[in-house]
Amino acid sequence: MFRAPRLVLFRAGAELFSSAPSLRFAPLQRSFSSYLVAPKELSEALKKNPPSPISTDPRVIPLCASWFMPNDPEGRTGIQVFRKQRIPKARFFDLDKVIDRRSPYPHMLPSAKDFAAAMSELGIRREDTVVVYDSKELGIFSAPRVGWTLKTFGHPKVHILNNFRAWVEDGLPTETGEMYSVECCVYPIPDIDETKVASYDDVRKIASDHNKEGPSGVQIIDARSSGRFTGEAPEPRPGLSSGHMPGAVNIPFDAVLDPATKKFLSADKLRAIFESKGLDTEKPIVSSCGTGVTACVIETALGEAQFGPPESRRVYDGSWTEWAQRVSPSDSLIKKTVDNENKN
Repeated sequence: MFRAPRLVLFRAGAELFSSAPSLRFAPLQRSFSSYLVAPKELSEALKKNPPSPISTDPRVIPLCASWFMPNDPEGRTGIQVFRKQRIPKARFFDLDKVIDRRSPYPHMLPSAKDFAAAMSELGIRREDTVVVYDSKELGIFSAPRVGWTLKTFGHPKVHILNNFRAWVEDGLPTETGEMYSVECCVYPIPDIDETKVASYDDVRKIASDHNKEGPSGVQIIDARSSGRFTGEAPEPRPGLSSGHMPGAVNIPFDAVLDPATKKFLSADKLRAIFESKGLDTEKPIVSSCGTGVTACVIETALGEAQFGPPESRRVYDGSWTEWAQRVSPSDSLIKKTVDNENKN
């Protein structure tokens, strides 16, 4: 159930902000130029359309989606880095909580009702422009998953910051301190766009049809590391077999990022990567990874490169964690070496 809207105070560092009435702001004059938003572009938009608790005009809301792997060597968590340093007035999207809690697999999409409840709790209205961003430490990692989630549930205006590390290096304002509450709103329960999501059954059919005669021709991109893909390195989740699906192409998610800045590479460079792997723009693509998080980094890169029409691309929600637990050894659907077609 949705909670009734509330009036709250929120704390950031030593400052105390009140949700008392403030001036109304003019509506945003223009949309962002692309799905990926530069730090200075977001900064200018926030000056014009800050997330005011009183104004009913559409706002620009920064949404932190920082998340770290459970086996992070430094023991970092998303909420810790959010408290340490964030864009002023940002909200925090907890990737470990806004999920399908009935599923045994991590990070599966929540129900439409639970998604709406989470957006309501975050004080985000359907007409708001949401710019999702990642941790300074990783640059680009989990924000594309949250951006994809919002798009899958039909939020009209969603963008990804490219990236928070650059925001900090550009000297743009940040704040610190405990996460603060916001005034809730009523976010309408949306319809999910099933065309963006690949299920286990969908991917099983694709993998089973590999090297067989048939009209499918669907391409699978696996965003995990090379070692996990080949089976030479273990999965981070104990007891889970590594390896890959038949016919899958390995493009580790960090291959589409600049190694120094951790921003997305240019569209031309991204396109060159996909072409070098023998991918075909005329055939559908399913992106996969460990739990459906970094698969969305690849999906975002495909979009930036305009590699194939958006309606022909999907993300495998359960990804390898679901796959490795559901297929049986007799299925021969886990490969442990690099297939010939994946060698470059």
